[in-house]
Amino acid sequence: MRIAFGIGSAVALSAAALITSGTAGAAPNVVGQKYSDAVGTLTDGGFHPIVATTVGEHLQRPDCVVVNQVSRTRQPPPNSGGGTTNEVLLSLNCGANLARPGVAGFSAGSPEGSKASVASAAAAASASASAQAQAQLAEQQQAAQGDQG
Repeated sequence: MRIAFGIGSAVALSAAALITSGTAGAAPNVVGQKYSDAVGTLTDGGFHPIVATTVGEHLQRPDCVVVNQVSRTRQPPPNSGGGTTNEVLLSLNCGANLARPGVAGFSAGSPEGSKASVASAAAAASASASAQAQAQLAEQQQAAQGDQG
């Protein structure tokens, strides 16, 4: 009977130790977000974001894309009286959003590259429409000046 009680106590203590040893709570998933947005989301949730790895150099850090995250709980130093820290290690891709000759980036066939391709096409269309509108306005102004002269 004592052996069963002793084993039961040991199992209960082990379970309690596992529960309180701490792995970070469920951090919000920020994979695919810009680093600047991910930091806001994580800090609002009580997590401390840390850049673990960075690939590429074409983008400024706030514009880099989070490609992986790993949560961990950091224990305070012994006898410090401090609390645990919930950290999220982030891997960033700071390469160009879309690969092109001589520049690393996402393939147009990947989900990220497809988004970048659509965004790039939309920006180009918007710029083209703006340039056409400006050209038409300039022609109209020139025609109006010719009519006055």
